[in-house]
Amino acid sequence: MVAQYHRRAVEACADLGARLVAVGHPNPARDEQIAADFGVPRYDPPALLLDPAIDVVCICTPSGQHAAEAIAALQSGKHVLVEKPMALGLADADAMIAAATAHDVQLGVVLQRRFDPSFQAVRAAIATGALGQITLAHLSIPYLRPQSYYDQAAWRGSWALDGGGVLMNQGIHLIDLLVWLLGDPVQVQAAAATLQHTIEVEDTLVATLRFAQGALASVAATTTAAPGFAHRLEIYGSAGNVLIEGEQVTRWQSDTHSLDVPAAITSNAGAGSDPRGIAPIGHIRVLRDFIGAIHDKRAPLVDGFEGRRSLAAVLAMYRAAGLR
Repeated sequence: MVAQYHRRAVEACADLGARLVAVGHPNPARDEQIAADFGVPRYDPPALLLDPAIDVVCICTPSGQHAAEAIAALQSGKHVLVEKPMALGLADADAMIAAATAHDVQLGVVLQRRFDPSFQAVRAAIATGALGQITLAHLSIPYLRPQSYYDQAAWRGSWALDGGGVLMNQGIHLIDLLVWLLGDPVQVQAAAATLQHTIEVEDTLVATLRFAQGALASVAATTTAAPGFAHRLEIYGSAGNVLIEGEQVTRWQSDTHSLDVPAAITSNAGAGSDPRGIAPIGHIRVLRDFIGAIHDKRAPLVDGFEGRRSLAAVLAMYRAAGLR
């Protein structure tokens, strides 16, 4: 399913010179179907990496395959845009970063919340002290995924290929937004459970985080909340507060700063109950920035170092909950 988002992003970046030229998949039968649907030839992955006409490889495979596939592509001199999570462990993430550096190619991670103009406006305002000293944050991810969601793809819900449950698969996007706005947590407590699904990984997790400047945050994430709701992030400070619901800033209060945010052009509210409700605009923004980074020889907004931050936070919560 996620490959469709990358296809649409490539089509939307045609004005930047982007063109989908091939697909490669370790499962030949699946590969043939995707190639036919996309109207491009299929390659065995090793052959794809040898083609000098291919500049960028988008990795949309199960999470447990990301690191090995990304490193192979980077070592072949290809720029790599990899889906979240970039890897399942920090050692693999570091190896990916090292490969990109050694071969002078770009490594980007799909964490599209950072590209939303409203969230960028919130981050800039917080950085200027608009909310004063940040003291408290609440992140709620009350999603619903039926058992059929996991059953339709054998890798979902497994430690080896999914790397975790609600936090690693769905929640990492919001964890990334949290650390982007407040910084990396320095202390973590957590508890997790598998309450309603027949899967190896957690479907429910709660955590408390402490940040370097003293702020505390609570995280509550689940894929058992019928009928599925939009996520919410509240941030409180000594001079104001902000509420983000779904993909929109729905409340902004500050003693000193107004917030000029663009009108929402899309909503991911449906993602709470159906991942097909996720709008494609996020992937389009990610790819446009990535292509710009290649042309301008600069780091993409979410490079390997930035993609590693949310992975580190998720893994810290898993360790605190006794999962990893």
